[in-house]
Amino acid sequence: MTSLLIRRVLSGIVLILVATALAFLLVSAGGGDVARTLLGPEATAEQVALKTAQLGLNEPLYVQYWTWLSHAVVGDLGRSFFLSEPVTSALASRVPVTLSVVLVSVTLTAIISVGLGTAAAVFGGTIDRIVQFISLVGHVVPSLLVAILIDVVFAVTWRLVPATGFIPFATSPLGWWSTVVLPATALTLGGVASVSQQVRGAMIDQLGRDYVRTLKSRGIPFFAIVLRHCLRNAATPALTILSLQFVGMLGGAFIIESVFALPGLGAFSTAASSTGDIPVIMGVIAFVVVVVVVVNLVVDLVNAWLNPKARLQ
Repeated sequence: MTSLLIRRVLSGIVLILVATALAFLLVSAGGGDVARTLLGPEATAEQVALKTAQLGLNEPLYVQYWTWLSHAVVGDLGRSFFLSEPVTSALASRVPVTLSVVLVSVTLTAIISVGLGTAAAVFGGTIDRIVQFISLVGHVVPSLLVAILIDVVFAVTWRLVPATGFIPFATSPLGWWSTVVLPATALTLGGVASVSQQVRGAMIDQLGRDYVRTLKSRGIPFFAIVLRHCLRNAATPALTILSLQFVGMLGGAFIIESVFALPGLGAFSTAASSTGDIPVIMGVIAFVVVVVVVVNLVVDLVNAWLNPKARLQ
């Protein structure tokens, strides 16, 4: 387990370096004249050149990246060009909003997918067809459309929850739940569509294995076999697809936030991209890459715990 952890951590560090370097190259190449945007069209060429030097944008790209990286590793992501606010502080106020939506959605996806996938594999028949239909709907209907529909129905028409805004968990746990449940639900449908099918397929495969028949012959109850053995063995592929869904939900949350006017990373990163605010863009990218690496690391460790053979891969 220790060697697996070391390998995964080292590969994650390499991935972070490569991803942020490529992102910095692309952002800097396509960022336009940031100094001119800051100073306005009336600024002289001398003023623009001075501002460019103040921002460090006159340095070679590799020097700019190294300067950013050397500060980022100690938690300093720089200061926004346009907001005059440290990027770390800006992210600290917005990351909890986006993560709240994504984590609730992932949790709901995992619980619902395991239940539906297992039921479809064990019982088949009508239940299996219902799960297949749910999966089809989840794949066909965009999450953005689902978000608009449920916001109109549950928030605007029925007034069960707030239509927009975000309440921090520390302020009111119930209020927090009321502001994240709809956006999380919008993301959950697509996640359930994929993960439940993976659970269903893996469970069908496990139920046909010889060890299931052996355990049955020993008098062990069928549902005990399903819960203690089949689900454990089917967890590896399900966790893998769930980790991919987590990454997809993180990107989807950026879009869904606009429907519910959530002060998360979505509008923040969009505004930064439109103005060429390199420190903010790089801060968001670094956060996303680190989250992806951490999620994959956790999934690998859980898979290794569930399946010792995975430790040798």
